[in-house]
Amino acid sequence: MPASQPLRVAVVGAGAFGRNHLRVYRELEQAGEAVKLVGVVDSNPAVAAEAAQKFGVAGFETIEACLADGPLDGASICVPTVHHASAAEPLLSAGVDLLIEKPLAARLADADRILDLARKHGRIVQAGHLERFNPAVTAARQQLHRPMFFESHRLSVFTPRSLDVDVVLDLMIHDLDIVLSLVASPVREVRAVGLPVLSNKVDIANVRLEFENGCVANFTASRVSTERVRKLRFFQPHQYLSLDFARQDLLMIDVTAAAGMDPAKLAALAQIAQQAGQHPSAGLSLKKVQVELGEPLRLEIASFLNAVRTRSSPLVSGEDGRAALALALEINRAIAAHSERAGL
Repeated sequence: MPASQPLRVAVVGAGAFGRNHLRVYRELEQAGEAVKLVGVVDSNPAVAAEAAQKFGVAGFETIEACLADGPLDGASICVPTVHHASAAEPLLSAGVDLLIEKPLAARLADADRILDLARKHGRIVQAGHLERFNPAVTAARQQLHRPMFFESHRLSVFTPRSLDVDVVLDLMIHDLDIVLSLVASPVREVRAVGLPVLSNKVDIANVRLEFENGCVANFTASRVSTERVRKLRFFQPHQYLSLDFARQDLLMIDVTAAAGMDPAKLAALAQIAQQAGQHPSAGLSLKKVQVELGEPLRLEIASFLNAVRTRSSPLVSGEDGRAALALALEINRAIAAHSERAGL
């Protein structure tokens, strides 16, 4: 396809996530990018009509009706997770490349069905792990040399959004995907505990992973918190890094001069320094890593469109999405086993 020829795209699902995808596609189109937003699909006629009017595109109640209206080059799937595979099938069969919101599917069998169809029809599937495109993550990846310990906190206030899945598949999976990509080593051991609080699924969970290379990662995720926190901290030889997803900043401390300092104290000092914008104490080499700010969703969609146009492997492949899903489901099994042992 000529570089100047716009890619024709549609969004399937016009809920909160879908409307954001619609907005970004429209913004890229208005900015002169070679993309044309041509349709929105939602099984609720009123929702489809409202989104169609707001974004000036055709609205459809079914994917088949959208495909009958004209060819598509790409589409975002933003329907509830349990419907990802059924939404992907007609689009992949019609030769459409897909950006599928995370998690890739609700079951591994569905994820495999999606990937098999993509291979059969020679299509691109990008998993919508948004935080991989967070500029602070990009900056942290450039500082990476041998991470050995991660600590992740992702806390959110309760909303009725995404209650079709538990907190591991809803929130923690972002950090599972990032850590999997940074460690690049198989998981050896999973320990997990979780509880339902305000829904009938697990709403708060704590997980400890140990990898084959000796790296350890602790994850805490909650969707019943009184505050919003999205942070990832990790240690590697002679360095401690603290990443704030919301602020898109990255603090790095050279710990060579602080050999022997209690890691918990070092982490506390770094957190205080990050909040106050000050050097934590004499003898520690602290710097704020330069981060080029940007909207992760816009960066994600731009990356997807580039993969579609160049026929290159996306930064977050469907296989990456499957790996994160497989780990999340293993964590859920560990939570269930712990709950049974504890008599919960």
